[in-house]
Amino acid sequence: MKISRVSVTVLTTMLLLAGPGCATRTAPVVTVAKAGAQAGEQAWVRTELYFSIGEWTETALSTEAELKWAKFLDAEVTPRFPDGLSVIDVYGQWRSAKPGATVERERSRLLVIVHADDAATDEKIEAIRAAWKQQTGEESVLRVSVPAKVEL
Repeated sequence: MKISRVSVTVLTTMLLLAGPGCATRTAPVVTVAKAGAQAGEQAWVRTELYFSIGEWTETALSTEAELKWAKFLDAEVTPRFPDGLSVIDVYGQWRSAKPGATVERERSRLLVIVHADDAATDEKIEAIRAAWKQQTGEESVLRVSVPAKVEL
């Protein structure tokens, strides 16, 4: 059986996201090495943003929702991070903090950005989160950031 480069990339990404165990409460160890950089090194961060793009159904996501996400990615994300990022299709569920809220199942996009640990980059990420909430009316965009050791 021939394994394509895309298959290897997808499998590697899935394994990295799974971490050491799905039931643990600690963050998965991907390339996280230390919290601070050594003298003369650039501190790096891996940030994950979770975007709800539609209610989970048995059928595929609508073309309208896909186009909305693609336009958002082109207009809001790529200009802020033109050097690279990853987008992964994920299924998620969550419950709003609003009283009486029930668990909602959603189709989502996981945006992964490995970036310098600085205020300017943090502002870009917060602008992306704010733009999605403003454009879609979503209550939140989950952000997870961890220190990362990056080797190019």
